[in-house]
Amino acid sequence: MKASSLRDIILTLAAGGLEIFERTTGRRQEDIVAMCRRLVHLKGEASAISLADKILTTYKGLSTRNRLQFFERLLTEFMPDRRRLDDAIAAYQRDPNANTAAALQGAAESPRQELFRILNMGPDGTASIVAMRADLRSFLAENPQLKPVDGDMMHLLQSWFNRGFLRIERISWKTPAFILEKLIEYETVHEIRGWEDLHRRLADDRRCFSFFHPALPDEPLIFVEVALTRGLPASIHDVLSAKNPGEHAEMKADAAIFYSINNCQPGLAGVSFGNFLIKQVTDSLAEEIPSLKYYATLSPVPGFRAWLKHQLTTPQHVIEFSEPELLLLSRLEGSSWCEDDLKAQQLKPLLLYLCAYYLLYEKRGDEPRDPVARFHLRNGARLERINWLGDRSEKGLRESAGLLVNYVYDRKAVARNHEVYVNDNEIVHSSVIDHLLKKRPSLTAV
Repeated sequence: MKASSLRDIILTLAAGGLEIFERTTGRRQEDIVAMCRRLVHLKGEASAISLADKILTTYKGLSTRNRLQFFERLLTEFMPDRRRLDDAIAAYQRDPNANTAAALQGAAESPRQELFRILNMGPDGTASIVAMRADLRSFLAENPQLKPVDGDMMHLLQSWFNRGFLRIERISWKTPAFILEKLIEYETVHEIRGWEDLHRRLADDRRCFSFFHPALPDEPLIFVEVALTRGLPASIHDVLSAKNPGEHAEMKADAAIFYSINNCQPGLAGVSFGNFLIKQVTDSLAEEIPSLKYYATLSPVPGFRAWLKHQLTTPQHVIEFSEPELLLLSRLEGSSWCEDDLKAQQLKPLLLYLCAYYLLYEKRGDEPRDPVARFHLRNGARLERINWLGDRSEKGLRESAGLLVNYVYDRKAVARNHEVYVNDNEIVHSSVIDHLLKKRPSLTAV
């Protein structure tokens, strides 16, 4: 037999196998939608739990394309009953009272929410739905029409994962190894380089706390790493490379530095844990170590370089740059500029000015454009200081031009700072930030 004939046979068989696979997964997708319709009408709890388990198992076997099609079917086929909704609207308009309002609310609720509630009853239902939402979120950028499905899931997850159900745990070297392994896996801010690095991050002058949920007992939802230091550090290298000072070192510290906060579950994106975690950790540390005077972060500015690049390359910009400034800022491409002291010192005043401007005046709606700034300011922190070349890592240079920010949590002022931020859009900041903005650096030659 000729090689070309054999190849044609193999290709034909492969194509046939693919067709069979697609037909099979297509049937699964049809089957899972039919099972979902049955589930929302079942009366018996035992039958519902069994069917929910079957649906979740079937979903896990779907291809990526069929998962997308499943969500598309949920969008179009699990809508509120139009006639029931129209009748409820008319009844409320005729006689607006508590009963007709409740009836209208019930009629307006998507059957998808009831579907997800029942699916949650299945074995590992909560974990499965969290994973399902992670899939859904991966489709949203190219399929924004699916946002109502995401909204239904988000509504339920916010209820299931509210603060009352969460428990905080301190993570130590004595924590089970399978949890410690997940810290290494989930750390995205400052990579944990193996067990020795993790051991150092759990030493006496360090703290690590995490939230857990009863339905996901072995899965950290969010964790924060804290360094106990003297004063506010300006460099993450100084924190990560500091030698272990030994036993009872925490008693000499006067500052607790939150240097890494990691959300661990993509399916819970948008469910707020961080504000509760920081407040509880702050209260716990204040009780444990009375000598602490400062509670602050050492935070990246992840949107700064992208914003600056946009300012430099598009006509729709808010800052005008001189030719010397354009030439100077062109040196930011790559990472070698920070190793050249002359280049770095020339860039320093301009970048500090631009970062202060970005944090205070660049907005997304009424809030700062930078996501880390939004998070800490919303939780009552004060924008305290911008640190020059605080993070020389490739990621730090690429995203933040090497800059790090101290946001200070003054326990006496947190509530007031939060109120003026959410009510008046006021960003509480220090005189150090004002000083950076007072006079824009002037460049005549580079």
